Amino acid sequence: MKDLFDKVSLKSSKMVTNAYSTSFSMGIKFLSNRFHDPIYSVYGFVRFADEIVDSFHDFDKKALLADFRNQTYQAIEQKISLNPILNSFQDAVNTYNIPIELIDTFLDSMAMDLENIDYDRKSYEKYILGSAEVVGLMCLKVFLEGDEETYSNLKPEAMALGAAFQKINFLRDLNADYAKLGRTYFPGVDLEQFNEVTKKEIEEEIEKDFYQGYLGIKKLPKSARFGVYVAYVYYYSLFSKIKSTPSATILQERIRIPNNKKFALLFKSYIKHSFNIL
Repeated sequence: MKDLFDKVSLKSSKMVTNAYSTSFSMGIKFLSNRFHDPIYSVYGFVRFADEIVDSFHDFDKKALLADFRNQTYQAIEQKISLNPILNSFQDAVNTYNIPIELIDTFLDSMAMDLENIDYDRKSYEKYILGSAEVVGLMCLKVFLEGDEETYSNLKPEAMALGAAFQKINFLRDLNADYAKLGRTYFPGVDLEQFNEVTKKEIEEEIEKDFYQGYLGIKKLPKSARFGVYVAYVYYYSLFSKIKSTPSATILQERIRIPNNKKFALLFKSYIKHSFNIL
């Protein structure tokens, strides 16, 4: 029987999520129980692919990513993988009919990180689509459990929320991406000249994505709404802190939300959710 291996695989995906992201781990806990395993599985897959391109500098990252891609497709087709992260991911893909094109688009964006790209608006939007927006759509597929009409209606909002989260990550990690990885994602932005005007322009773009994403959260089924709202509240709090931080400081340090503040945000979010006033 494969049941024990599947349980080990799911525990592996959960462990990866908890180790790499406190915000998403927190949000997942407040989804309906039936969504925990598939969302851990999606995050574990996304995290491992991202880790290849961001961290394995002493190895052939291009070959590793290509192998990971091939193993992913093979796992989905055969409905099993000896890689526990891919084994749990394939189960989520096959159970919730996550389209292969979403996975293709995501992995294509990961491959972009292997190149020294000078991002213009077109390539920036392509990267955001693959690295964040389609991940939001994978999760939406899980939350809606086969309701294709609602999925089609909520696609723009889910993509906008994913984009907002990713762009905040870019702002938060501006210095680390540039100094350690040589990357600058925002199109037309010279970090040597990064100032309050440029920062405000980026923030206005993120604000629009956040607003559209929030409208989508209110339309989610109750089984998923609170968990996604918790992630939204955390990221919006981070965004607010970034907005109030000078551009020079953003370039020098990583902005964080203390754990005690996270718990306060969680309590406030729960009150709003309980009284249906999101």
